[in-house]
Amino acid sequence: MPRVKGGTVARKRRKKVLKLAKGYFGSKHLLYKTAHEQVMKSLAYAYRDRKKRKSNFRKLWITRINAAARMNGLSYSRLMNGLKHAGIEVNRKMLADIAVNDASGFTQLCEQAQSALTSKQA
Repeated sequence: MPRVKGGTVARKRRKKVLKLAKGYFGSKHLLYKTAHEQVMKSLAYAYRDRKKRKSNFRKLWITRINAAARMNGLSYSRLMNGLKHAGIEVNRKMLADIAVNDASGFTQLCEQAQSALTSKQA
């Protein structure tokens, strides 16, 4: 049986990897082996960080809500507990947006949360 050379298929595969490695530093965009290693690592980072982005945004929203809540004399946990008891269902993304863009509206939410907490204690 005659030997089959890789030829066009192998070249196509290597060119695809080197195209993905465009812009990398040093031999990582020139040599196939190092480029392939870096591309595989980069794709793994991209997959991992697409998942991580969700938790990073949640952390950011909580930080913003906490800062705005403390300006109104509440901690983050007391605010969230008060909103829950007041029956106000606002997700953290929207709450953070209100805290940044509408300070008076956020103050009203804080007051409602505070009154719900005091009525719960009584």
